[in-house]
Amino acid sequence: MLNVSAAALRASLGDAAPPPHLRDELVALWHDGRGDWARAHEAVQDVETPAAAWVHAYLHRKEGDLGNARYWYARAGQPACATSLDAEWEAIVSALGDTASAS
Repeated sequence: MLNVSAAALRASLGDAAPPPHLRDELVALWHDGRGDWARAHEAVQDVETPAAAWVHAYLHRKEGDLGNARYWYARAGQPACATSLDAEWEAIVSALGDTASAS
């Protein structure tokens, strides 16, 4: 099991690949942090966990598709986020980083 902080994940964004042993949801956020929305979305698109739904919601919010984001927030059991996108990225990584493991 690999625990990762938001600061550590951010620090790895210049690397060629995400840190090993991250769960898919954190791999998605790593790609998003590098500006690759499509790869981020692809990383969680077929993952059926509340955490993946939360990341999926964040990605659609970032894309500007708020209706789709609301759907994914509901699937995640999370309230629709009203903070900045950066703050939400940090919050998701912080919440998931303590339980980061290969998926």
